[in-house]
Amino acid sequence: CISLDCSLKDDDSGDHDQDQGSPKDGEKEKNEDEEKEQNTSKKKMVVPGAGEHPLQYNYTFWYSRRTPGRPASTQSYEQNIKQIGSFASVEQFWRFYSHMIRPGDLTGHSDFHLFKEGIKPMWEDDANKMGGKWIIRLRKGLASRCWENLILAMLGEQFMVGEEICGAVVSVRFQEDIISIWNKTASDQGTTARIRDTLRRVLNLPPNTIMEYKTHTDSIKYVCLLLFLFSSPAFLSLQLIP
Repeated sequence: CISLDCSLKDDDSGDHDQDQGSPKDGEKEKNEDEEKEQNTSKKKMVVPGAGEHPLQYNYTFWYSRRTPGRPASTQSYEQNIKQIGSFASVEQFWRFYSHMIRPGDLTGHSDFHLFKEGIKPMWEDDANKMGGKWIIRLRKGLASRCWENLILAMLGEQFMVGEEICGAVVSVRFQEDIISIWNKTASDQGTTARIRDTLRRVLNLPPNTIMEYKTHTDSIKYVCLLLFLFSSPAFLSLQLIP
């Protein structure tokens, strides 16, 4: 019920209806446009500086904040999430991280996201849609330390699951904080178990810590249900009762 990609592609603009130039000319222009797009994307990708220590993958920091109490649609969520910046080396990471507010100092309904470059921190992203996430709920006061340990382990490839890791999120809420790590393939139980065990080790979690794995498909269904309930006539009539 939630669709992310609603925009028209470039070749749906109607230009092909105009009778100008030969098919070869059109094909040449198309190839030139594709080459320009590829060159542009290459220019946008960050690279390690001279003498810096490259990471295995490039990453992007994101930040989001919204008013609690009502589920956000995909469109409103995408409008609220802001890209902070991307990095490709250890040194570039610390330049970003050293100037960022720590999760424990955030207020309200706020989230930091750290995802591989090119992956949006959204369930519907192609890299995420068949995956899921491990969720750990933290009492107040632990988020900053756990978040730092988690992202350092992720950047240092401590999870040892190939390309499965997509990113991590820390969510600051009023009564608790939540950290999660996202992976590509929810159905791969061996991979999800290894991520769980590594997560427990790098965060030094007590044996009785509750860890929940949730597929993004289930998350989407849950939000769809909430959106339906919030928009139902019965709920709207309740809102009018003084």
